[in-house]
Amino acid sequence: MKRLCTLAFMFTLTFYGFSQNEQERSNIQTYTPSKLLSKGQWDIKFFNSVYTQTERTDAGTKSVTIPRETFFTNTTEIYTGISAKARVNIGLVFQIRSNTFNGAGALDVFKFKNDLVNSRSGLTTLAPSIRVQPFVSLPTFSVTSSVYFPVFKDEAFPGENNDPVYLDKRSVFWETKFFYDNTFGADKWQIFTEIDLGFNFGEKSTDADFNTANISERYANNSLFMPISAFLSYFPTSKSTIFINGQQAFLIDLGNNFSQNYTQLGFGGKYQITKILNIEASFGKFIRGYSFQGLGQTFSLGLRALF
Repeated sequence: MKRLCTLAFMFTLTFYGFSQNEQERSNIQTYTPSKLLSKGQWDIKFFNSVYTQTERTDAGTKSVTIPRETFFTNTTEIYTGISAKARVNIGLVFQIRSNTFNGAGALDVFKFKNDLVNSRSGLTTLAPSIRVQPFVSLPTFSVTSSVYFPVFKDEAFPGENNDPVYLDKRSVFWETKFFYDNTFGADKWQIFTEIDLGFNFGEKSTDADFNTANISERYANNSLFMPISAFLSYFPTSKSTIFINGQQAFLIDLGNNFSQNYTQLGFGGKYQITKILNIEASFGKFIRGYSFQGLGQTFSLGLRALF
């Protein structure tokens, strides 16, 4: 009887500890990009990044100095679950950009000017998106597929054969992302991996009409973009995490006579402010590149609401 009571007591403690761990798991631990939403759940992410550079490579890998260029991107993602077993999500993604050139200060991007010589800004893309969890046996593996449509118009200087400065890629972009994560070490550590395959549709830049088309915005047409990323996260508490990350990306020429590649390293952190809202901040540095690749830094800040 004494042994039975002891076993019952140990079982109660174990169950209580497990229940406490489950209750303490936060959204930043549970809802990684690999984890889908249940039916009726909503996930809204408001992500802002500023990339600024005073260096880029030449046609090879040698670094050259350039006047400062800065690119602000706001990406808003809205997803909802449509299956009771959290196997399918649908959503919409849109992007707003502001770019400055010719030595303008990094913070000038927040003025959202559009003079075509030193600045461009505006709503650039809309993308319907779907997320699926294809294998029941792999709940932390998922696939997201989105089609980005450019919604901004070509700009031109009246009466001149001259391109305005760059705003965004002028191509329909079909991107498919493969996500996988694994949590270990008593929920203190997590490894997250991502492989993207993105195809840029559109005419070759050499075939575009110089008088009506922005040639520089067609540089990526007819190419495959393939970034490979990994994140290692540590959770000091259930509501906070810090991470380091690395990315190797390739722009593969499929007919436009242009290719690039780069390596980026970074770090960041997340904190759950409330049961619904969490915040994320990160920094990234491009440490190498090939073929007119920028060698700048990215500063990012995001807010995510999950309910």
